[in-house]
Amino acid sequence: MKFYLVLISAALTLSACSQEPATPAASAPTAPAASDAAPAAASSADTACQTVVEAGDDMKYNKTEINISKSCKEYTITLKHMGTMPKTAMGHDLVIAKSEDVDGVAKDGAAAGAENDFIKAGDERIIAHTKLIGSSEEATVKVDTSKFSAGNKYEFFCTFPGHLAMMRGSVNLID
Repeated sequence: MKFYLVLISAALTLSACSQEPATPAASAPTAPAASDAAPAAASSADTACQTVVEAGDDMKYNKTEINISKSCKEYTITLKHMGTMPKTAMGHDLVIAKSEDVDGVAKDGAAAGAENDFIKAGDERIIAHTKLIGSSEEATVKVDTSKFSAGNKYEFFCTFPGHLAMMRGSVNLID
């Protein structure tokens, strides 16, 4: 009988020790992490007329939309390749065009080849584009926002062959 009482006593002691006492610091509210605040910011224009878009070996941009304030005369986009593969195998770029022109721009870019960063020289359908980049590289492009017209839909996308299906998003002008 004493053996059972010792076991019960030990079990109660262990369960009491595993519970953390409440302290003022533990019960104080904490500020949300920066990653928690990011989704709310995604619906509004990025500050100071600029944004960073990341892409990796998974053939995805980290954004599905870029919101540009109508007050920006010029908008800067920095594309960062977060993957490990070289641009010959998993290169990415960021091209902006009217939605109706995306497929044609990508098709003509594929025909232009890697030596031209999969961009047809002098393609007037392209509003802006970065160069093709690979692992740990980045490229920046400045977009003249006067090239956007009210009533048109715009997209950003990757012209590396085979990437268009997964790497595209909308460009929106907002107040």
